[in-house]
Amino acid sequence: MAVVREAVWSVDTRAVSDLIHAYLVQTEGEKRERQHADPGASESLPERYRHEVHDPQDAYTDSTVLVAEVDRRAAGVVAVRVLEGQVEIKRLWADPDLRGLGVGSALLDAALALAPGLPVRLSVWEWRASAIRLYESRGFRSAPSWEDRPGLVCMVRDDGTR
Repeated sequence: MAVVREAVWSVDTRAVSDLIHAYLVQTEGEKRERQHADPGASESLPERYRHEVHDPQDAYTDSTVLVAEVDRRAAGVVAVRVLEGQVEIKRLWADPDLRGLGVGSALLDAALALAPGLPVRLSVWEWRASAIRLYESRGFRSAPSWEDRPGLVCMVRDDGTR
């Protein structure tokens, strides 16, 4: 069973960094496979993401970062940011080796608990069908895109209820 708590930077920086790195590496690989990567993209992470990996505490200073653990092992992460009366969920990620244990669900539910009564938004790559199903199960629906990147689905939940 996954346990979710707020990140404590003095002990969680490395785990958050590793989880965010894994998320970004997999995402960039999937984007290259589907021809959604920036032209000329290399195998390494784009510069725009390196700050999140090298200094997640600073990169997410305007967010609440939650860490999921399974048997005291960091199993997932999510960043939640309140901005202009709405909540944005970013970087929801479960370690692939620990999927199927409710990590993603626990992280999403904990993120939503930080936003009672507020509209919530997130974006997800169109090929991540299981993530889309999870979001839909919590009341999210597709919305007009606020992103200009092809393949990205924008989703909203208008209020804090299911």
